[in-house]
Amino acid sequence: MKEFKAFWDAVNDPSAVAAGIKSKAGKKIMGHVCSYAPEELIHGAGFHPMRIFPGQAEVSLADNHLQSYCCSLVRGILEDCLAGNLDYLSGMVFPHTCDSIMRLSDIIRLKGQFEFFADVLVPSKLDTASAKAYLGQVLERFRQDLERAEDREVTDREIAASIRLFNSIRKNLSRLFELKSKHPGLIFGKDLYAVVRGAMIMDRNELARHLERLVQKLEEKEPPPFAGRRLVLAGSACTMPEIHSLIEQGGGAIVADDLCTGQRWADGQIDPDMPPMEGLVERYAQRMVCPAKHAGIHARGDRLLEIAKEHGAHGVIFLLVKFCDPHAFDLPYLKSVLDQAGIKSQVLELPEHQQGMGQAATRLETFIQMI
Repeated sequence: MKEFKAFWDAVNDPSAVAAGIKSKAGKKIMGHVCSYAPEELIHGAGFHPMRIFPGQAEVSLADNHLQSYCCSLVRGILEDCLAGNLDYLSGMVFPHTCDSIMRLSDIIRLKGQFEFFADVLVPSKLDTASAKAYLGQVLERFRQDLERAEDREVTDREIAASIRLFNSIRKNLSRLFELKSKHPGLIFGKDLYAVVRGAMIMDRNELARHLERLVQKLEEKEPPPFAGRRLVLAGSACTMPEIHSLIEQGGGAIVADDLCTGQRWADGQIDPDMPPMEGLVERYAQRMVCPAKHAGIHARGDRLLEIAKEHGAHGVIFLLVKFCDPHAFDLPYLKSVLDQAGIKSQVLELPEHQQGMGQAATRLETFIQMI
């Protein structure tokens, strides 16, 4: 469908998207590397928030600064930064997540490459009143950092307008996920991947219009029948759309996910009737958590099990980025929860480059046949 083109263009060339936003809207581009980045605040302050993903270049420059056992996402982003591939950014924002991302933050800060830099120390624990109070202080401090950068006040009215825009975006993304679950053959998995990843890159006003048209077109389309295996994808960031194609070629389809480049990023509406800063606190405290955050001992397992049951999944595929400690530590617990519920699962460690996808294809096809 031609409606997917804008999303694929953004995925394939984010620097061109950045150049267009700079020339048309006159906005500075603010890069970030985590779904806990408070994009509504960045957007409300007049910047364009853009999620940064690593390119395909061989890592060499980054090896002078990071150990080889840091994950490929962190090493790839630092490589692009050192090679000048991220010079279109005016700043970088780092929410507090894993150790590797925080070390990436240290290196980029010390390099002094960008005119704006901020660590947003979102608390690891999110399920207490004190954690929410602290999160509120963190977000207010970040708001003040943005105000100093622009030398102007960032008003509640501007933040509220951004909240309404992001609510609209998340609402339509959720509608796409619902369509994919109800009719797995209606959307190719790689195209839905492009929509989500592209949504993190594109101009948000244009994005909202594209999403509205796309959802309308898909709802009018006659869905093809589907008799394959229904699967849930879980992990951190999926940067390889080929995974979806391999799953579909093997007779399966992803009907839901627990990814920070998926439903975790789109999860959670902000109450427009609340004071905007309070609404932000509630959303970032209550959205689907990743392993770097804590919202109760059983929150992660209960949520994944709920997703699998709600969408009638036959199995769960864990995408494990090599050397991703939070997800590696989380994995045995999540597998045990699924095992106790009688839901099959498969762990797939992602290769750094697409050349290593042959073995992944064999393992995925075998798992799909088994379930």
